[in-house]
Amino acid sequence: MNLRPLALASLLFAPAAFALTFQTRLERAEWRVEGDKFECRLSQTVTGLGAGEFVRRAGEEPIFRLRAQENWFADGSATLLAAAAPWQPTRSDISLGQVPVRRGDVVLDSNHYQAGRLLSGLLEGRSPVVRHHTRHGGERLEVRLLPTRFAKAYDQYLACTAKLLPVNFEQIRNTRIPFPSANTDLDDKGRARLDIILDFIGHDPTINRIYLDGHSDNAGDRLLNRELSRRRALAVRDYLMAKGFPEAQITVRFHGERYPIVANNNPANRASNRRVDVALEREAVSATSASDAAGQTGSAPL
Repeated sequence: MNLRPLALASLLFAPAAFALTFQTRLERAEWRVEGDKFECRLSQTVTGLGAGEFVRRAGEEPIFRLRAQENWFADGSATLLAAAAPWQPTRSDISLGQVPVRRGDVVLDSNHYQAGRLLSGLLEGRSPVVRHHTRHGGERLEVRLLPTRFAKAYDQYLACTAKLLPVNFEQIRNTRIPFPSANTDLDDKGRARLDIILDFIGHDPTINRIYLDGHSDNAGDRLLNRELSRRRALAVRDYLMAKGFPEAQITVRFHGERYPIVANNNPANRASNRRVDVALEREAVSATSASDAAGQTGSAPL
């Protein structure tokens, strides 16, 4: 195999079983922590390849991710292990199963269980190891991260995750606010859901448009149901405005009983259909359109 000089200087050749091993030298191995309110990352550079990193997004458990600057990996699935250190002869490697390999900068993502077991393994002195074979030639390869100086970095990572928001954008971009039968007042559950949305928006100013769609069940008169759905949507709008979200960036629509999410054939289903759907969007707004929007109510009933 012809390797570029830089890559050749970065590779350690494993004995017997693996033709190619990517691993940072022990004295240079270092764990790094980065993050904000939305995501925390705990990573180690892998010399000649890229990096292995644990990524935890707001509202989710961590995953383990392998990044590669070059496309070494063949298609298929790699094997993930929490490998015992050479100075732990009484321990054996722990196989964590297969991980699908894909092309691109991110070669693979583990599931949450695999990431959690790798993290606990690192605290025990184990190494995250990925085993597969090369894209060209089919030679067996191994990527190994080292547990050296992990504990201190892990404490910093935990401090970062403690500050994460309780949800991420994908989890709240479409939210349902329930309403009691024949009622248009927000209850504690509805206000709590809206407070979570408002807290997230407070940390993410790129969210500048909220669509509110009011709905009802099919009990009663259709005109009355339409009015109930309108008043429910307005109740949500008024709560958002009272908390500081601009009225000009809210679109209100109401549909009565026209769009049930389940059949209105029992009390539980009817309760599901009495709702306001809250949809968050990021829209590019020019200076002119923003000025025009300031004079509008943002209400567009259907």
